[in-house]
Amino acid sequence: MAIEWVEDPADPRLSDYRDLTDIALRRVSEPAAGLYIAETSKVIERAVAAGHRPRSFLVHERRLADVDHLAGDAPVFVVPAEVAEQVTGYAVHRGALAAMHRPALRPVADVVAGARLVMILEDIGDHTNVGAAFRAAAGLGADAVLVSPRCADPLYRRSIRVSMGTVFQVPWTRMPEWDDALADLRNAGVHLAALALADDAVTLDDFAASRPERVAVVLGAEGDGLSRRALEVADTVVTIPMTGGVDSLNVAAASAVALWALR
Repeated sequence: MAIEWVEDPADPRLSDYRDLTDIALRRVSEPAAGLYIAETSKVIERAVAAGHRPRSFLVHERRLADVDHLAGDAPVFVVPAEVAEQVTGYAVHRGALAAMHRPALRPVADVVAGARLVMILEDIGDHTNVGAAFRAAAGLGADAVLVSPRCADPLYRRSIRVSMGTVFQVPWTRMPEWDDALADLRNAGVHLAALALADDAVTLDDFAASRPERVAVVLGAEGDGLSRRALEVADTVVTIPMTGGVDSLNVAAASAVALWALR
């Protein structure tokens, strides 16, 4: 490891970690594809195992042994806990962060090729829900995930943490707007099943009983639900039967129910 001890929170070597938002990290001009932050040694290990390349590490001294096999040639900045908190703006409880090179996104056609069960997340703004949906996708057998242009970033540190690192396990990419993405989905023979409340919706039970060979479950934003265009392009509108006067589930919970039914 290339260990460098740092005690000044203003040290320019720590700039990748200094209060950077998800948008700022993606706009880092060097490297060209931007960065993301992986948090905890377990998540960093899963990212490296998936082929992602670390640019640097920021760790507490007691966590050095957790990252020594992951660092390669990347510098490891060892800082006191209070310095880590001053730099990042939050308490780094588990003592290890890594600035990772963001991999190039694959084309939609490549990601859905051969997939039998796909999850599409449209404009979901909450990183926690995105991470939980990815965990459901990994655990319940989804072959691929697509996220819309305005969906929260699966590689934001909160999404990664909530997903338990499964964002590195399930193939995914960011799709273009619906009119541009439709050709790839149609060419792949994917049936679009939009989860929504509608008078003409079929129940998830009935849909699962005769599910198409290749299906994509489309889930919409918290509160607003799916866009009008998503409902227009859907082959079927599907609803989860509810009781007790409750009309719907949180989007992450709904993703788990739908994927389990269609697994």
